[in-house]
Amino acid sequence: MSQTRSRGRRTDALSKEVVVRAAVELLDEHGERGFTFKLLTERLQTGAGAVYWHVANKDELVLLATDKVIGDALAALSPEAGADAETRLHTLLLTMYDVLDHHSWAAPHVVAGHAMPSALLLLERIGSLIAETALPAQRHFAAATALFLYLVGVTAQDSAHAKTVEPGVSRDELLGQEADRWAALDPATFPFITRIAAELGDHSDRDQFITGVDLFLDGLRAHG
Repeated sequence: MSQTRSRGRRTDALSKEVVVRAAVELLDEHGERGFTFKLLTERLQTGAGAVYWHVANKDELVLLATDKVIGDALAALSPEAGADAETRLHTLLLTMYDVLDHHSWAAPHVVAGHAMPSALLLLERIGSLIAETALPAQRHFAAATALFLYLVGVTAQDSAHAKTVEPGVSRDELLGQEADRWAALDPATFPFITRIAAELGDHSDRDQFITGVDLFLDGLRAHG
């Protein structure tokens, strides 16, 4: 009987790192809504008790998984020899945008808190690069936190939009429908929105994010 019970069980030690790595894989495959501890224990070939030894609940595990994808991205970021601070800041932000776009389930959970050391390190990287620019020191806090929140806010919003798409409806179709609603508004009340309606239906979220970063960097130069 004991041999039957042990069949299919893992034989190596289960660590928090292994649990978190498996959670990232499953969250990528199923999204946060579809991710369950049942799937996790099946992937790890272990029982729920072994998982709960390392994490208290699903919410904690999603935070740990979020912090891991940020930490892995920061660790893999190659230094740009000879590049100025603005160029490196641009690369850092675009890299993190792509990471959070790929792991869209993670985006809404990013906070620079003590429980998320990698996210805190991301804020540190942003602030350190801003400190290398000509921006006065008294503006470093506001600039660094504003840029961090811009990254987090945009990726979280993109993630939320992706969740609202009905099965079988593409992003382009959804944006096209919203663009049609904008275009149908009263131009006397909404002159700007009706004028840009067509652009809503035909824009790149990534390019839009880059535009915001470029505007921010322009501001850094202007206030340096």
